[in-house]
Amino acid sequence: MPEYKHFETKAIRNQSERSGFREHSVPLYMTSSFTFEDAEQARALFADEVDGNIYTRFSNPNNSEFISKLCAMEGTEDGIATASGMAAMFSSMAALLKNGDHILASRSVFGSTHQLFTQVFPKWGIEHSYADINNQDDWEKKIKPNTKMIFVETPSNPALDIIDLEWLGDLAKRHNLILNVDNCFATPYLQQPAKFGAHLVTHSATKFIDGQGRTIAGAILGTKELIEQIRFFTRHTGPSLSPFNGWLLSKSLETLAVRMDRHCDSAIRIAEYLEGHDELELVKYPFLGSHPQSQLAKKQMKLGGGLVTFVVKGGIDRGRKFLNSLKMLSLTANLGDSRTIATHPASTTHSKLTDEERAEVGILPGLVRISVGLENVNDILEDIENALRASK
Repeated sequence: MPEYKHFETKAIRNQSERSGFREHSVPLYMTSSFTFEDAEQARALFADEVDGNIYTRFSNPNNSEFISKLCAMEGTEDGIATASGMAAMFSSMAALLKNGDHILASRSVFGSTHQLFTQVFPKWGIEHSYADINNQDDWEKKIKPNTKMIFVETPSNPALDIIDLEWLGDLAKRHNLILNVDNCFATPYLQQPAKFGAHLVTHSATKFIDGQGRTIAGAILGTKELIEQIRFFTRHTGPSLSPFNGWLLSKSLETLAVRMDRHCDSAIRIAEYLEGHDELELVKYPFLGSHPQSQLAKKQMKLGGGLVTFVVKGGIDRGRKFLNSLKMLSLTANLGDSRTIATHPASTTHSKLTDEERAEVGILPGLVRISVGLENVNDILEDIENALRASK
């Protein structure tokens, strides 16, 4: 494929090879397997002597196109599509870690990722430690002789904390560690962790990459050496993406830039409107001047993202009343949709954490996470304002 200079062109013009039917839009390859021209080609394909499709659990033209676009956007060498974001998170770690290894992670991580660290990996003898995302000394102190990987989310879910990727890339290099960055909230349009030294970049493509709440998917992108090991793991454990979803997501990437521009523009307007509101204790958004890491966010992100968090006065009961008073915003366990979504992390996505664990990562009882959609921003603000009044 040609090397295109600009993000939007990469997202649109990186396509699978055109077939003899001369299609303009890439077709769906809804097939479980692919035929061989002869016995020798079959042998060579299974021996990895030549490239080609064998079985959709291994690869499929639709998924390959989706991944080739993401690699071009993230600036990575190779990648793998998975059936969900958590399949991507799990495979990116399980394929590379073994009994006795240690993973160092940011304390603020998605609830299911926390469950991997605390409930799943210990069964296999894989240890973990959490470090304070805002304390660089804490990271240095918690690296052990058996540490093999660093895993972070930035911005974090749901606290929207930011970690210095340039510093973290240098830390990983000095200690010969694999740096694995969950780039779900930022998307490759706003941030490319590989430029700062990340060896792996993981995504829940369910979110902004799809952008319309239609499908579940994930992606792992990174160096050829690491992806080769992860591909062996996924090929034999089977978290493969449906060709239909790969086709859908590749089409979604064509509009990622224009969608993220709108998400971010509305999000900063909402954050600025809500800051200092009488009924709120705190408003947090990466590009808001009051965010403690706003300058760092502006250094490594193009825009501030589509998520805004705030803490309503009155704690968990007021938070629930606020959600129940919303008329337009959706109450659902997702984000990155064209429709604006309100979530109460303490009772949903991060409910498995203890009160102390939630407090450590800034998930207060009254915290509400808003995934800003593509509606008119004034309609979003009116619904939030009315719900704050009704729940007072």
